[in-house]
Amino acid sequence: MSFSNLVNDLSYRNRGDSNNTDRTVDTRQTRSQYSRAQSYVSTAATSVSISGDISSQLHGGYSHPLARAWQAERQLTKSMLIYPVFITDNPDEETSIPSLPNQKRIGLNRLVPFLTPLVAKGLKSVMLFGVPLHPSAKDTLGTAADDPQGPVISGIRLLRRAFPQLFITCDVCLCEYTSHGHCGILHEDGSLNNSLSVDRVSDVAIAYAQAGAHCVAPSDMNDGRIRAIKLKLIEAGIAHRIVLMSYSAKFSGCLYGPFRDAAGSIPSFGDRKCYQLPPGGRGLARRAIVRDIAEGADIIMVKPATQYLDIISDAKEIGKDLPIAAYHVSGEYAMIHAAAQAGVFDLKTMAFEATEGVLRAGASIVVSYFTPEFLDWLET
Repeated sequence: MSFSNLVNDLSYRNRGDSNNTDRTVDTRQTRSQYSRAQSYVSTAATSVSISGDISSQLHGGYSHPLARAWQAERQLTKSMLIYPVFITDNPDEETSIPSLPNQKRIGLNRLVPFLTPLVAKGLKSVMLFGVPLHPSAKDTLGTAADDPQGPVISGIRLLRRAFPQLFITCDVCLCEYTSHGHCGILHEDGSLNNSLSVDRVSDVAIAYAQAGAHCVAPSDMNDGRIRAIKLKLIEAGIAHRIVLMSYSAKFSGCLYGPFRDAAGSIPSFGDRKCYQLPPGGRGLARRAIVRDIAEGADIIMVKPATQYLDIISDAKEIGKDLPIAAYHVSGEYAMIHAAAQAGVFDLKTMAFEATEGVLRAGASIVVSYFTPEFLDWLET
């Protein structure tokens, strides 16, 4: 029955019940009939559209852009972002990385001008990666990793002077400094010597901390390196002021290609599958997270990010009282750029969707190559 027919029907019923012989309906009666009819139609429609409890009606909760933002448990902010920066031993270098759009290798003389506009826009933290280019900079022991005149330690000191409020995180690994490109010291058969590697990596971490880094982040995945670093920080008397961020769940795979182009850290033989986690190894990741928390990690990191949202969720469950970081790695970043360039989707929209998925899974820190863009996008 249409609304107008319903009104006429109700009017007719009222006229039939009335004792008024002239059957005159005044304006107030007409309005009342319309109101009753409207209520009847509304109730009938509601009974059809709601199949369950009234709580099934959700659209009103996110009909407005601000209301949609309120639905998020975590909203992306500038303070959540860490920007990876590649520092070379060529002081005047500023070279684009073809496989990593909009990213560069930066020499020390160019570093402050490069970061100044980003800091002005609200950049809070960087993660430094050393990229030694000189032919003599690499050997089997990664000797140059903690060179006081090397790019990372020099970069730490420079940034502490130029940007006193900038939080400086340093990736700690040997792969950029070893002639073989692996993340530690090797046995004669080419396998990883875990004991020597842990000793060496922990020494590098202490050197970065003593140079002024606020946070050291070992990414080598050698067993026991978190405990070794924590003990050396305590022995050096600086454990109270250094954040120890562990790449606890770092998975092997093909998403690191652009980074290895940028850092010059492609292994000269073999791969890293025996010390980075297998992609299907959820149980191994959980065990590694539990181990690193017990060894003294202050922050747990999962890497890569978007393909391992379940691991981020696991990390948050296991480390309820710790911040969880996720590294949106070079391959993830490059794929989004490539697909956006091909017209598959809008770059900004996808960058936000990918990052919001990481936050939803449980991360509150994101290492992202999109950081410069987010500094602009989060203003609007």
